[in-house]
Amino acid sequence: MIEVSHLTKKYGDKRGVDNISFKINEGEIVGFLGPNGAGKTTTMNIITGYLSATSGVAKVADIDVLEDPIAAKKHIGYLPEHPPLYLDMKVSEYLDFVYELKRADTPNRNDHISEICELVGISEVYNRVCKNLSKGYRQRVGLAQALIGNPEVLILDEPTVGLDPRQIVEIRNVIKELGKRRTIILSTHILSEVEQICERVLVIDKGIIIADDTPEDLAAHVSGEHKLAVRIAGPQRNIIQTLRSIDGIRQVTPLANREKDAFDFLVESHPKIDVRKPMFNALAKAGYPLLMVRPHDMSLEDIFISLTENEPAHDDLKGV
Repeated sequence: MIEVSHLTKKYGDKRGVDNISFKINEGEIVGFLGPNGAGKTTTMNIITGYLSATSGVAKVADIDVLEDPIAAKKHIGYLPEHPPLYLDMKVSEYLDFVYELKRADTPNRNDHISEICELVGISEVYNRVCKNLSKGYRQRVGLAQALIGNPEVLILDEPTVGLDPRQIVEIRNVIKELGKRRTIILSTHILSEVEQICERVLVIDKGIIIADDTPEDLAAHVSGEHKLAVRIAGPQRNIIQTLRSIDGIRQVTPLANREKDAFDFLVESHPKIDVRKPMFNALAKAGYPLLMVRPHDMSLEDIFISLTENEPAHDDLKGV
């Protein structure tokens, strides 16, 4: 549905996007992550036809955005970080205006707009002036304009920025519902959103795609599958000494206590060394019961920090 090939955007001597390539298949919900200034918004602006690329190609539904922007844009619904509302218009007037602007062609205009309002939860404010709406409702109206014309692709740039926790949950649920029938690119700084909504993650840093995979596979790759979360009963200091004496274990980090008279630790071993059996035997010999052992679950925040703080290229994470 979306194909980006060797895309580069230069601003003078600087490259906002540097020779990036990726594909997003029909029906996928993809999180697009990166630090501020990494190139996320530039990439999305090129895909939507708002910016032209210095070189490379962006296609939507097999249509080159640069060669035939009007045809490509018919397949795209775009919600920028700040919803493009005309604040003196009523919601009804604004959505009618967007319908005309997009040259939408649906069997019945009123039914189409009514269905969108119901979907994003703005029916009750349909006749209110946009400037009198709360931040949450303005965001919903912005999402509604993106849905005018039933585009197959939605590009959402920070759709929950500035919202309170309840509004964030509401918008997140709307996006989940939309994702059942559309291809979605979601750019956000709220990593828990990506974990709950997205099936795949693209990470961009300094204009380069450094990772492209599922959150689960990224976690396994970044951690190297050699970190264990363990819970052990006994004196904390003695347990640490016992763990550090085991061949193959290179680091032991105490974690928050979750159980009385027991301690949690993050145990990191050397790559390709399975320390579970030696750890069990050493702890049993010392009389410290091993109550829990499981692979350490890296959060998307951990993954993001690990990827964007490290300088070496992550070619082995691309296009997996």
